[in-house]
Amino acid sequence: MKLSKKVWLIIGIAIFAIVFAVLFSFYSRQAGEREQLENNLVVAQALLPQLTAQKEDMEDQLAQAQSLLDSSRKKFPESVESIEYGEDLFDIADDCDVELTSITASKPTGSATHSVSSFAVGVNGDVSDILDFVDALRAGVDFQLPWSAEVTAVRISYGGEGTAGTATISLNIYAYKGE
Repeated sequence: MKLSKKVWLIIGIAIFAIVFAVLFSFYSRQAGEREQLENNLVVAQALLPQLTAQKEDMEDQLAQAQSLLDSSRKKFPESVESIEYGEDLFDIADDCDVELTSITASKPTGSATHSVSSFAVGVNGDVSDILDFVDALRAGVDFQLPWSAEVTAVRISYGGEGTAGTATISLNIYAYKGE
């Protein structure tokens, strides 16, 4: 079967139209993506100065926070021994049936191998229990850490028989900072 020139011309035009439609569709899609990318670029360029300013503000805030942290660190001892001593003091007070009403600690002093911290400890309880507490501090039996305490002063207030007493105990805690 032989096709006429008209049919070949129609087939050729149809193929050309299909190829043209596919290429137009592909080009339109690419043009749409390009337009979207250009829009995104414009938005990003508009946001860049704002984000740069925010970054600089954040860096300034970081520098201020770091400076504040450094100055705060200078005010506090580098060790957390006073917290650990406090845990032991509460345990000893509980064992002796006295109530700790205050703990005031000074900044530790000493060297790389040992430190000395001064404490003022306020307690409430029966006078005999308070004396047991002072003795337990002096003996250091219940200490969890390698430290010992020297009781430097005890002030007891006692209201009479049948009433509880209060005491303020001053002590120095010596700690070994071994490996």
